Amino acid sequence: MEWQAWALLIGGLVVLSFGADGLVRGAAKLAIRFGISPLVVGLTIVAYGTSAPEFAVSVGAAYQGSGDVAIGNVVGSNIVNVLIALGLSAVIAPVAVHLQVVRQEMPVLMGATLLFTVVLFDGRLSGWDGLLLFALIVAYTIFVIRQSRAAGREEEAEFLEELPRSTWDNALPVQVALIGGGLALLVIGSNWAVDGAVAIARGLGVSELVVGLTVVAVGTSLPEIATSLVAVFKGERDLAVGNVIGSNLFNILGVAGASALAAAPSGGIPIPASLLAVDVWVMVGVTLLLLPIFLAGYSVDRSEGALLVGLYVAYVAYLVLEATNHAWLPFFREAALQAVLPLLIAAVVLRYLVHVVREEGRS
Repeated sequence: MEWQAWALLIGGLVVLSFGADGLVRGAAKLAIRFGISPLVVGLTIVAYGTSAPEFAVSVGAAYQGSGDVAIGNVVGSNIVNVLIALGLSAVIAPVAVHLQVVRQEMPVLMGATLLFTVVLFDGRLSGWDGLLLFALIVAYTIFVIRQSRAAGREEEAEFLEELPRSTWDNALPVQVALIGGGLALLVIGSNWAVDGAVAIARGLGVSELVVGLTVVAVGTSLPEIATSLVAVFKGERDLAVGNVIGSNLFNILGVAGASALAAAPSGGIPIPASLLAVDVWVMVGVTLLLLPIFLAGYSVDRSEGALLVGLYVAYVAYLVLEATNHAWLPFFREAALQAVLPLLIAAVVLRYLVHVVREEGRS
């Protein structure tokens, strides 16, 4: 039965990937057909489309009563996006950060992350919590649409470059079929992935939460990872940052919100104590870590990328030690809190101060 569970999980993730691609391609072309700004398409349909697997898996899991998989996927995907998608991109080549990202998108993401953390601490993500979160992503999307009206042609052209350039899908029936087929594949793939993940967790004696935080989170984050890496290889390094921030914002507002609404008839999603004790704070920490990194030169260099990837390796090691109740767990926890964390904070602050001194010297 174990190989069948893995086959379901892997097959589900593959189907999710095809479904997300079809949905994004069809929706983007359809939006342009009806005169919607390419900038809006890039900031909404394309950015949110890479989070379609997370949306399908988490909402499906919440509806089926597997709340641990749903909430673990949201938290885990945000951690993976920052530490792996952005980290690996920066290791390949330094990633540029636009001033607008620091001034607008980062404060929005940080505020949304802190709000999400606050609503979790009563031990349950209720239907009302979900309604609040989902309303905020709708409000943000409306804000982006209105803001785009003042966007210049150069900015629109940059996002237009990211949309599909093919001609075979220019016909309206093809676009509608792509959207419908993409949604159908997302539903099928999410069901397979959730069923496989739950079966693997039960077979290995590992909690559904750990599987959601790791295997499912990495699997559903593959579109973000692939998009960021392709952007770096194509020389469009600034897009890697926008992809991560946009996807993370949609995860904690749109995905978590819709998941809570799906689970509302059964009383919402209960939040595991271990998630509140560690994993949520890891998500908050890596999100806040981005700000000083971005401010220290409006870029993420290779050393910082390697640091982000290393942090993810350490995080997964902790999850494995905790899941197996390993004897090294207390030592690992103490080392992280008393040595690694202070050194990490000191290194980031030092780099920022060095950057400030250099900038003052140039001026």
